Amino acid sequence: MQTLLLGLLAYFLVLWPLVAAARKVLGVRGLARALGAALTGWLVAGTVIRLFPIAVLTNAGVAIGLLIPLAGSALAVTLLVLFVAELAIPSGGPGLFARMRSLRSRAARARRYSRIMRIAIRHGLGSFLTGRRTAGPDGSAKLARSLRLALEEAGVTFVKLGQLLSTRADLLPPVYIRELSKLHDQVPPAPEDEVRALLREEIDLTAFAHIDDEPFAAASIAQVYRARLRSGAEVVVKVQRPGIREQVERDIDIVRRLAAVLYERAGWARSLGVRELADGFAESLEDELDFRTEAANIEAIVAHPVPGVTLPTVHKALSTERVLVMRRLDGTPLSAGSGCSREDLARTFLRGLLDQVLLGGVFHADPHPGNVLLLEDGTLGLLDFGSVGRLDTGLRAGLQALLPAIDRGDPAGVRDGLLEIVNRPDDLDEQRLERTLGALLARHFGPGRTPGLDLFTGLFRVVADFRLAVPPPIAAVFRALATMEGTLATLAPDFDLVAESRAFATERIGLRPETLRRTVTDEFTALLPVLRRLPRRVDRIGAALENGRLSVNLRLFSDERDRDLVTGLVHEVLLALVGIATGLMAVLLLGSSSGPRLVPGLTLNHVFGYNLLMISALAGLRLLFVVFRRSGRRPRTR
Repeated sequence: MQTLLLGLLAYFLVLWPLVAAARKVLGVRGLARALGAALTGWLVAGTVIRLFPIAVLTNAGVAIGLLIPLAGSALAVTLLVLFVAELAIPSGGPGLFARMRSLRSRAARARRYSRIMRIAIRHGLGSFLTGRRTAGPDGSAKLARSLRLALEEAGVTFVKLGQLLSTRADLLPPVYIRELSKLHDQVPPAPEDEVRALLREEIDLTAFAHIDDEPFAAASIAQVYRARLRSGAEVVVKVQRPGIREQVERDIDIVRRLAAVLYERAGWARSLGVRELADGFAESLEDELDFRTEAANIEAIVAHPVPGVTLPTVHKALSTERVLVMRRLDGTPLSAGSGCSREDLARTFLRGLLDQVLLGGVFHADPHPGNVLLLEDGTLGLLDFGSVGRLDTGLRAGLQALLPAIDRGDPAGVRDGLLEIVNRPDDLDEQRLERTLGALLARHFGPGRTPGLDLFTGLFRVVADFRLAVPPPIAAVFRALATMEGTLATLAPDFDLVAESRAFATERIGLRPETLRRTVTDEFTALLPVLRRLPRRVDRIGAALENGRLSVNLRLFSDERDRDLVTGLVHEVLLALVGIATGLMAVLLLGSSSGPRLVPGLTLNHVFGYNLLMISALAGLRLLFVVFRRSGRRPRTR
């Protein structure tokens, strides 16, 4: 046993220099694979030694001269084995057992991907996914219907994707919007025993006096039960459908893969920005799967309350990632039909949502009739906060500039406000955009014309024609406003949404004396610290100019990532030059017959050539490894 341990220790000491050198050169972290590669390197080096004649090995001077090539060959083989191993299974990721466990999930994802592709082909969409065909500029009713049927058959995630697309009038023609608006995600409830098992796993059921056996609402992500706490409080329990997270995560991965394929193969997909759309959809759906996010959304909206609209409160101690317990709001859903006009409630609801969007910055992004209740006290109740939009100050300022400009019929103001809320392309022709917007406003604000919602449809068309990419927060605003139109039509069929929106814009963000006074006060308050420092800065600049000490410092590569990039490129270029130079010198020396003869058939030039050849090989391996590792990384965003 002692002999075995001493032998293992000796092998470790012999292999360790190779292990340390290989890990340093390639920058890998796996110790086990480095040891295996080093063992392979020494075995190859031993084989190479046996190829030399005995006379060469017994000559001390020659043996010392060949020491670097032999050690270098061992290192080169070690690096080559590590290089191949890194290409096959990169280090730093999951271990071997974790990779074996992931094979089952990968197989399930492959089966799901195959099923999605079969559904697409069966509905005649295969040629569009491969990029061989493109959608016409005006769309096709038959193709739109095929797309809707395929999404419905594909299941939960794809139905929700279609619902998202149905609100993107800036991306899709009206025929697709109308067809995708028919999508619904009502599904049969999950088995009761599975739901009960999830509840027992997530929360303390002893806090409840009663939970209904049957849900009163069931959708694709969750289902909702009536319940009563021990304290007597009436609540609702929103439970995530068992197993839905795994299915949705698998489908999200497929959506991203399909988006990447379409982006590479189809020009129409690149013009629509399908990769960014898929990423935004994935983030939104992942938030919807975490009920803690919905609880935080409720708290954020409650912080900016809407007069006349009641919001549920969350029992945070009883809520988890997959279970949400809220105060019950008793009322009738608008989707069940209202039967009469309620102008005041519609006005309250519209103004409350516009106030959230334009002033609060946090708003309910899915106010469809099923999420709005007519409460017993005659007010409105708002439900389901899984989808909430957030706008920063810059986007809100852009919207606040855009809406009054539309109301004034000012094409220059509309252009400026629009460019504040979209991502503009580098080759944008602003003058042509202003003329197009002017023609649009002239059609809707001409004599005898009252602007309607088709004005915004036309604005979406302009956005699409000029390839102005709408960021996800603004897309959420458009989705919320489009959804709210149907809700208001259900609540009050004769309600004039455009007139009320214009009145709100005039009162809250228009050029009224109190609005102007507040705006000027806010701007002056923000500017005051700058004005206070301005005289001192002007004095310093004047003194420097008078004394001839005024200079301008330009810091190139101030960003650390830029410096790292340039440093890495310089190192790679130097490494390539070293590899090329040593390789050429090695070829010249090995092809030379001159130089002091050490043993028959071997000169000093040959020994130098072998050494330089090994240095060139090592430099080349290092450079190849760096290139392949960089190409496998995902690009970093600023």
